Amino acid sequence: MKNKAKWIIQASSGLILTGSGLSLAIDAGITKFQGGDWFYYGTGALIVFQAGLCLLIDSTRHK
Repeated sequence: MKNKAKWIIQASSGLILTGSGLSLAIDAGITKFQGGDWFYYGTGALIVFQAGLCLLIDSTRHK
């Protein structure tokens, strides 16, 4: 049961981070087209997105 709990927590966190990072990246793209400061915001968004993917993929070892 301990591995299942780790899997659920890590997979859920990965899904949340992936969705959040994707939303932030889209917002950074809109900011870019509006002429705003987007570079650091977009970079942070991609880092969040990639961290979510890493957590999601890594969670399969607990299943």
